[in-house]
Amino acid sequence: MPRTSTIVRAGAALAGASIAMMLAAPAAGATEEARGRVDRDADQKGYEINLAGHDRSLHTANYKIDLRGGESLRVYCVEIGTSIKEDQDMVERPWNDFPDSETDFHANRDKINWVLHHGYPFKDLETIEQDLEGTAEFNDGLSKREAITATQAAVWHYSDGVDLDKESPLAGAPDPVAADVLALYGYLTNKNNNTGISEPDPALELTPADATGKAGERIGPFTVSTSGEIQKLVADGLPEGATLTDADGKELTAADITDGTEIFVHVPEDAEEGKGSFGLKASAAVNTGRLFVGENYDKVKAQSLIVATSDKLKLSDEAMVRWSAAGETPPTTETSTTTAPSTTTEAAPSTTETPVAPQSNEGPLAQTGFSAMTPLVIGLVLLGGGAVTLLILRRRKGTASS
Repeated sequence: MPRTSTIVRAGAALAGASIAMMLAAPAAGATEEARGRVDRDADQKGYEINLAGHDRSLHTANYKIDLRGGESLRVYCVEIGTSIKEDQDMVERPWNDFPDSETDFHANRDKINWVLHHGYPFKDLETIEQDLEGTAEFNDGLSKREAITATQAAVWHYSDGVDLDKESPLAGAPDPVAADVLALYGYLTNKNNNTGISEPDPALELTPADATGKAGERIGPFTVSTSGEIQKLVADGLPEGATLTDADGKELTAADITDGTEIFVHVPEDAEEGKGSFGLKASAAVNTGRLFVGENYDKVKAQSLIVATSDKLKLSDEAMVRWSAAGETPPTTETSTTTAPSTTTEAAPSTTETPVAPQSNEGPLAQTGFSAMTPLVIGLVLLGGGAVTLLILRRRKGTASS
C-alpha cells in the first residue's frame, strides 16, 4: 500500500508539473511588457497647487521611471487620489486597462495625451513660449518648475475632473509665478485648443502573431508596426533554407523593414510539415501617452502614470508560422492575441523604496531560435504519462479487489 501511494503521488506530481509547464509556455507574438519602478530621487519638482473646492494643497512633479533595461521615462500622474508606490513594478498597459473606473481618465484620455504633447517636457520651454505668443506673456520667461506645475495640473484636470483655484492657484508662490502657471494651464485645458490625440501605437509589434500556409509558398503577410528602427531580423526558429521576403519574393534584411512593412515566410518546397518562429529587434522610445499601471494594483493600489518623454528602449517581438507539406492541406492557425503595449526590455535589478503619495503636502529577443510550442508539447507528453500511470494503478487496484 505505501508503494502504491508513492506511485500515485508521483503520477499526480508529474501531471501537475506538466500543467504548470503548459501554463508557463510563452505565446509567439506576445512580448513582455516594459516595466520599471519610480525613482523619487530623480523627480523634477513643480509647485504646490490649490484646487477649487479642495482644502489642501497638492505637490506636482515630473516623475521618473527607471526601466529594467536601464532606460528611463518621464511621466505624470493620472490618478490623483492614489499614492505612488516605489516598491511596486509599473507595467506598460493599453489605455483600456486603466484600472480606476471612478475617474475621468477613459472619458478624456485623448485630451490628456494632447496635454502631454503640448506641455513640458515633450516641448521645451522656448517652444511653449512660442506656442503661446500673442495670447500670454510670461514673467521673465517660463521656468521649468512653472511648466511642470501647469502640465501636471492640466493632466489632473482631465484625468480626475479637478480645476486650479483661479484666485489662489499656488501655495506660497509669488503672484508672477502663479500668473505664468495659470497662463500655460489655461492654454492646455482650453477646449478650442485641446482637440485630443489618440492612443499611440505600440513601439514594436508583429501582426498577426500566428499564420499558416504550405511549404513552397509564401506564408503571411506579417505586418510590422513600429515607431523605432529595426536593428536585427532573427530567423533562427525557422528551418534551413527558409527566407523572409516581401510580397514579390525579394529577401528582406533589417534595413529593409520599417513601419508598415509586410513580411512573408518562404519555406522550402521539400520541407515536411512543421512550425517555427521569427522575430525582430528594434530600438525605439516608448511613445508619449503610453500608460503604466502598478503590477499588483488589484492587491495594493499604486498611482497610475502616463509617459511624457523617454529614452530609447531595446525592443523585440516574435511571430509563429506553421506549414503543411507541399500538396497537403495547411494546418489550422491557433487563435492568439497580441496585447499592447508589446515592449520587451532587458532585465536589470531594481530597488525597493517607501511608498509616497503625490497628493501629500509633505514635502534581447525573448524567444530567439526557439519555438514557443516546445514547452507545450513537452507538457502534453508529461501530462499523458501521468494520466497513464494513474490509469494503470486504478486497474491494479480493481484487479486486487476482485
